Amino acid sequence: MNRRSVLLGIGAVTAFLAVDLGAVAYANKWIGPNNTLTRETFLNAFRSVFGLHPGFRKNHAKGVVVTGHFDSNGNGSELSRAAVFRPGRSSVTGRFSLNGGDPNVVDTPAAARGLGLAFAFPDGTQWRSAMLNLPVFPDNSAQGFYDRLLAQKIVSETGKPDPAAMPAFLAAHPESAAAMAVIKQHPPTRGFADSTFNSLITFFLVNDAGVRTPVRWSFVAQQQALEQRSGGRNILFDALIRQMRNGPLQWRLILTVGAPGDSTTDATLPWPSDRRTVDAGVLTLTGIETEDPGNARDINFDPLVLPDGIQPSDDPLLNARSTVYAASYRARTGEPKSPPAVQVDKVTP
Repeated sequence: MNRRSVLLGIGAVTAFLAVDLGAVAYANKWIGPNNTLTRETFLNAFRSVFGLHPGFRKNHAKGVVVTGHFDSNGNGSELSRAAVFRPGRSSVTGRFSLNGGDPNVVDTPAAARGLGLAFAFPDGTQWRSAMLNLPVFPDNSAQGFYDRLLAQKIVSETGKPDPAAMPAFLAAHPESAAAMAVIKQHPPTRGFADSTFNSLITFFLVNDAGVRTPVRWSFVAQQQALEQRSGGRNILFDALIRQMRNGPLQWRLILTVGAPGDSTTDATLPWPSDRRTVDAGVLTLTGIETEDPGNARDINFDPLVLPDGIQPSDDPLLNARSTVYAASYRARTGEPKSPPAVQVDKVTP
C-alpha cells in the first residue's frame, strides 16, 4: 500500500489507520548513518527511563484527542502544490500531549508540549505533522536524542537522575547545550491554548513549477489560555478541556521561508527572526475527546506521511522519528490497553 494515499471513499480515521498499517518506515531496522541504533534500542530506552506502560505511546504517552478543520487562504499555494494550501477546508484530527513515556505523569508547565495533526483531503491523500512548543529541538541526531534520554533516567537509590549524567551529556553534545540555552530564553506559556507549536525540522515545499523552497512551519495561537486551577494531576489538560467547552480554539499556520545559509539538516539551529513568512490559513479545533479506539489514540503522527507538494529534507531526525514512531505504534497496538489519565467527561466545569 502506498503510504501517501488510501482508497477513496473511506472515513478519515480508517484512512489514517490504513496508512499506519502500510508504513514503510518500519522496515528500516537501523537508525542513523552508523547503524549503531535500532528501533528496538529506542523502545527499550523509553521503557528503561519511564517504565512499562502497555498500550501507550512510548513517548508523549499522556494526551487528549482533538478534532476540527483547517481553512486555507490560498497563500501557501505560491510555495506548494499540496492540497492543504489550496483555498478551502480540510478536516483535521489531532492530539495534544506532554513529553515523556509515563501516561500518568503530573502536569508541569515546564514539560514540553506536543501537538500532532493529521489532515485528510478529498482525494485520499494525507499530511501529518508532529510539533513541539519549543523554539528549537534539543538534539540534531538520533544518537544525541538517545544519549539525552538516558541522561534523564532516575536512579532508584536516590529517586533522582544521576547528577553527573546530564553534565556529561552536554559536554559530549555541545550542539544540545547550545539548543537548551535557546530554549531557556523562551519560557513556556500558561497552557496548551496559547502555545505556538513548531515543526522545528525543515521540509521542502514544491510548487506547480517544480521550485523547491525550504520551510519550517508554526501554528501560532490566536487566544490566551484559560487560567489553571491549583491542585490535581492534569492541570494543563483540564484547563484546555474547560476552555474548549466554551468554544473553538484557533491557531494560524505560518510558513517561515529559509534563506541561503540557513541549516536544513540541524534542528538545534534557529533561523534568523527576519526571515520571510507566509500566512497560510487558520486551524480551528472544535472538539475534544478522551483517547479511545478509533480516534487519534490509534493514529501514528509520522512526519514522513506527506502529500504531493511537501518533501522531507535530509535532516537525520526525520528518518529516526518515522522509524521509532512506527515501532512504537506496532508495539502498543498489540498490547493490552488501560484507561488514559485524562478523562474528558470527568473534568468539572
